Amino acid sequence: MKELENKILEEGVVLGDDILKVDSFLNQQIDVELIKKMGKEFAEHFKDKKIDKVFTVESSGIAPALATASELGVKCVFGRKKQSLTTSEDVYHSSVFSFTKQVMNELIVNKEFINEGENVLMIDDFLANGQAAKGMIAIIRQAGANPVGCGIVIEKSFSNGRNIIEEMGVEIYSLARIAKLEDGKIEFAE
Repeated sequence: MKELENKILEEGVVLGDDILKVDSFLNQQIDVELIKKMGKEFAEHFKDKKIDKVFTVESSGIAPALATASELGVKCVFGRKKQSLTTSEDVYHSSVFSFTKQVMNELIVNKEFINEGENVLMIDDFLANGQAAKGMIAIIRQAGANPVGCGIVIEKSFSNGRNIIEEMGVEIYSLARIAKLEDGKIEFAE
């Protein structure tokens, strides 16, 4: 998605050789018009998958997942990283390691929100080592539902996340694929 790539080049900040900060339009402040376009792009790509739900992980995946669900006319579910007082005891859960925060999180979803036989599309902000997507796939499969695709806003192609998720039998569609982050510069994959 050329508009996203341009935004990354204009506003993205490279921190080392493996971290891209996009807080100005995706991870803290949200460019609403760009998010809407992302939702349309994901919806168009996955339109033939008969999607029942869109699933993401809190918090940065919520905006693109919500835009996608809106375009598809389905509900959006997000996995919580911490149990709250209102969370049911009847939950699906999976352990997920956060690369950027360097912590293990427990991904939690109330069982009533993902149902057996549903086709579930996953949407997330980044794909690096594939841990968040792997955790989402585990929850979808615990529910007896079908992980029919994974839409990623920004993929770090130099990491192994794509291989891990594709080996689990799930298609990945990324809007921007980064081949290299080096010396403060961003190089996109072909």
